[in-house]
Amino acid sequence: MTYAPETASPSTTDPVFRSTDVMDPARSAALQVALGLEPDISAGSELPPFFHQLYFWTPVPPEQLGRDGHPGRSKSGLIPDLGLPRRMWAGGRLQFEHPLIAGIAAEKRSVVEQSNRKMGRSGPLGFVTLRHEVHQEGRLCVREWHDLLFREDPSPEAPKPVPPRAREDEEEARQVSFSSTLLFRYSALTFNGHRIHYDLDYARDVEGYAGLVVHGPLLAQQLMLLAEEVMGPLAEFSFRATAPLMHFEAATLCCKGRELWVRAPDGRQCMQAQAVPKG
Repeated sequence: MTYAPETASPSTTDPVFRSTDVMDPARSAALQVALGLEPDISAGSELPPFFHQLYFWTPVPPEQLGRDGHPGRSKSGLIPDLGLPRRMWAGGRLQFEHPLIAGIAAEKRSVVEQSNRKMGRSGPLGFVTLRHEVHQEGRLCVREWHDLLFREDPSPEAPKPVPPRAREDEEEARQVSFSSTLLFRYSALTFNGHRIHYDLDYARDVEGYAGLVVHGPLLAQQLMLLAEEVMGPLAEFSFRATAPLMHFEAATLCCKGRELWVRAPDGRQCMQAQAVPKG
């Protein structure tokens, strides 16, 4: 596997970062097991939507990690340093052109599409949008826009944000839970070192959460699997995180038409999404 800056994109002056991976089927089968699914992925299988998150790792030495366990940000890396310590996956959008096939080498091309900093009601905020394209056997398979949010550490005196209330008019619903073991396994499979997902003391004492935080991509993954179950193969999927879900909270995956959302036990909405089926 390689990860290196290449030539500039036609639509931006930022470098394109290219990484390759052999798309080991065992890794996808391991996620199926972690999610309680039948592990039926082998070489030649079509990967479920969003399973490319398990690939294209970008490991760096320990001394290059930030305090949160993510690679430190700098001008030489893909993600710019906006001077804000807390990083969150705010949402994303995907277009599925062709299925990715397990066991066949693929290339991901990544670029910073936009980066800016502005003042919000709770203080300074940083926004970064990454664009990824995943190619396999000479054709584009997946386009992805990945939205990151950066902010300052929480102030003990600051009022807690009020999360939106989730709808209760779903046509399909699935109950799911997220143990600390599942969070650890998902972090390992995606090579995600963010400490809010496995280090309770850090999540609580430094970043101000009530417990371990369920990965936003893991919630999105569950919603995509539900959408595919209800609608069939997906052409597009977009999602936005609206409130964190803790590891000790069960959640309800909800679907009505093309709209999906995650409802926490207290009724707050943790994520909203939209799916577009093929055809």
